[in-house]
Amino acid sequence: MFACPVYILDYPLDRQVKLCAVKHLDTGSARAHRRYDQLRRGLAQLGYISQGSVQDRTARKGGGAGYQWTRKVAQKTVTVSLTADQFTRLRQAVTNYRKLKSQLKEMEKISRQIIFCKAPHPARQKQLSPKVLGTN
Repeated sequence: MFACPVYILDYPLDRQVKLCAVKHLDTGSARAHRRYDQLRRGLAQLGYISQGSVQDRTARKGGGAGYQWTRKVAQKTVTVSLTADQFTRLRQAVTNYRKLKSQLKEMEKISRQIIFCKAPHPARQKQLSPKVLGTN
């Protein structure tokens, strides 16, 4: 029979961990949760969404090209002519898309704040900056 060495690691489980350098953690955390829920509910209120931009070219001298919707597809610019009704609906959809992107970006930032403040991590030699965490 072979003798296997046994190592017992002395690792203190009850050591103190840093949570987050935030004053009044419970208040800040509750505020972040409320804001996140508010943004989540706001997503349900958005209507149709569409990437791109719309232009009204009817006011140009010489008649113009009417209404247009422009977007990028496979790094190529694609332009589509629109009716007045399509222009109105697509303008709202593009606005909704921009709101969606903005809200998702804010939700992502809040999510990281909550995760890094709630989940303890061991002490580090160098504290992680808000820029590294993406919470600034």
